Amino acid sequence: MLNDPLANALSNILNKENARTKECVIKPSSKVIKEVLKIMNEYGYVGKFEEVIDSRGNFLNIELLNKINKCGVIKPRFAVKESGYEKFEKRFLPAKDFGILIVSTPKGIMSNNEARKQNIGGKLLAYCY
Repeated sequence: MLNDPLANALSNILNKENARTKECVIKPSSKVIKEVLKIMNEYGYVGKFEEVIDSRGNFLNIELLNKINKCGVIKPRFAVKESGYEKFEKRFLPAKDFGILIVSTPKGIMSNNEARKQNIGGKLLAYCY
């Protein structure tokens, strides 16, 4: 039994990236993991991914681009205001405008850059650079 499927998925992706493999299988699949992967795909950290429907549960097949230096979940899930992103960028990202924070907002899961443009806060889920 997994306590945090998102943390398991991101650590699996990071391990496969460090081993320089071309694809990764994430099991089990969830909506949150798919949304986080969509954002990572938009910013060029992972390639295409597809959900494979199996009789024993669904899984995700991800194409890796070997562009991730580090990624992981943020625990505890800190609440952040629309003006407080800079503090967490300094804490979790190595440099200004390098990497992304993934935020769960009332308007859906998005990156910190999109949330800052829309002036909304939320809960921090993950980081990637």
